[in-house]
Amino acid sequence: MNKEDIFKLVVQNIYEVIPELEGHDIQPGDRLTELGANSVDRAEIVGMTMEALALQIPRVELFGAKNIGELVDVLYAKKSV
Repeated sequence: MNKEDIFKLVVQNIYEVIPELEGHDIQPGDRLTELGANSVDRAEIVGMTMEALALQIPRVELFGAKNIGELVDVLYAKKSV
């Protein structure tokens, strides 16, 4: 799975958790908080994505990600290990 696939998965999960964003053009530079995701939404989006990727990593390792693109980079790096 490449970074583009992971990005599409994250976007799909964002639409599922925050349905009012459906149709919004989500970009890698977007921040989940700026899109209206509260802490529970963000945890759910990340959890769903990690489950779909069959990843079990401590969430603390994802805290450095400032936007969706950086989140994808971290998930991709963990998936590639």
